[in-house]
Amino acid sequence: MVSVVIPVYNQLALTRGCLDSLRGTSEPFELCIVDNASTDGTEAFFRGARLPVPLRYHRNADNVGLIRALNQGAGLGASDVVCFLHNDTEMRDVRWLARLRAALDEPGVGLAGLYGARRLRRDGRYVGRTIVHALEGSANLRADAVEVAAVDGVCLALRREVLARAGGFDEGYGFFHGYDRELSFAVREQGLRCVVVNAPFVHHGGGTRTGAGAPVAAPRDLGQRREALARFAQKWTHRLPSDVRGARERLADWLVARARR
Repeated sequence: MVSVVIPVYNQLALTRGCLDSLRGTSEPFELCIVDNASTDGTEAFFRGARLPVPLRYHRNADNVGLIRALNQGAGLGASDVVCFLHNDTEMRDVRWLARLRAALDEPGVGLAGLYGARRLRRDGRYVGRTIVHALEGSANLRADAVEVAAVDGVCLALRREVLARAGGFDEGYGFFHGYDRELSFAVREQGLRCVVVNAPFVHHGGGTRTGAGAPVAAPRDLGQRREALARFAQKWTHRLPSDVRGARERLADWLVARARR
């Protein structure tokens, strides 16, 4: 059994699309929903939901932000493996959760996801050509699982004991940004690896942040993104820049990038 944590704030249509895509998931899971004071019928939907999996629902009186909601969701679950999922995603393979769990069973793997970067610059930014992902229609993974320097927060799976040693999600980053890079490096600080697995998915592009009814307006969102990146770079200066590729692979990637210019 896996605890699948999904924080929500309005955007009920996205949430329902996400839940529909999870039907038939081959790996048993319980659903842990943290509702950040939605006003669009989300509460009524979950209060009356008849789902094929166990549901744990928690509603906050106010919108406490994504990062705190993630920590609350972790506390709701009872399984030894926790998967944190954005509600603007849809899975395209019933084995998605089994593949994440199988990756965590590999020796030395502490964190698994569906999107990440193999190299981060000194300022903490992803190096675009090293991004690997399983996005439907454009996936670029060369294997069932690929090591990365950081996993994107669209989907994060890890064992509860690893999350506990990392201190949970760092709420010092504020409302939304930075927590995924932070968790990735906190896992790597434990001597464990981060990987991205090949499980096709669709991401509807951050509608929960900047779409209609979103909690943060776009300009403010961009400012918070910059602040989070600066905080991350300062905290992890001893690990940046970071590149998990071997020398031969770095050379091959450089030659490909040069040929495309």
